[in-house]
Amino acid sequence: MLQSLANALPHFRNTNSGQFFLMAGPCVIEGEDMALRIAEKVQHMTDKLQIPYIFKGSYRKANRSRLDSYTGIGDEKALRILEKVGREIGVPTVTDIHESEEAALAAQYVDVLQIPAFLCRQTDLLIAAAKTGKVVNVKKGQFLSGESMQFAVDKVRQSGNDHVILTDRGNSFGYSDLVVDFRNLPVMREFGVPVVMDVTHSLQQPNQSSGVTGGKPALIETIAKAAIAVGADGLFIETHPTPATALSDGANMLALDRLEELLVKLTRVREAIK
Repeated sequence: MLQSLANALPHFRNTNSGQFFLMAGPCVIEGEDMALRIAEKVQHMTDKLQIPYIFKGSYRKANRSRLDSYTGIGDEKALRILEKVGREIGVPTVTDIHESEEAALAAQYVDVLQIPAFLCRQTDLLIAAAKTGKVVNVKKGQFLSGESMQFAVDKVRQSGNDHVILTDRGNSFGYSDLVVDFRNLPVMREFGVPVVMDVTHSLQQPNQSSGVTGGKPALIETIAKAAIAVGADGLFIETHPTPATALSDGANMLALDRLEELLVKLTRVREAIK
């Protein structure tokens, strides 16, 4: 499945290493220098460990609790930064889209279009993403089982696009917490698509009374190890040089200087289960 994904992505290196692939980067594009710096550092780590890498960054955050929450630096500006990261660092890029008309725009700049979890049932959005010909990464809704994601895969495939990824980001647990059901990963893999564990978002504590999402970053290593152990093809990890100052989702992000140590441990888990 990873080779099939590699065939659809430019600059996707190390696909024959037998390792998981990594989607990593900041929650939202905050500026060009920071995006390039993060991408370069992660690319250096992943090349050393022979981990295929896709740079992640949202060009706009549409799902915010409060009206005054940070959403981005401007769509066109952020998308051009994503394009520059892909060109200068030489890695594929992924960003999320929120409405059907955004698919064609974002597809001009990135290699993977991501469907947010809350929107994974939006038929028109899935069709629009599929018709761009780009790889489509659909995040499993917090309110859905792994089995139900077959229909999202079908919508993309029946729209003429076989390049689909499914990503789990936990399930709602009460009003302000999430829990990971690791059964979802092998279930979704049976659909013949690569499956990814969104490690950092699965540790969010949403719907806080302050309107700012909380998180449990101390458990990032635990969730990541478990995901690799049950056969995840890839991991999604948001990272930032200083999560405390990140403009979005800092409460559940991994500090950039801690990423390489984690990746080394995860490659050992992967090798142990091969």
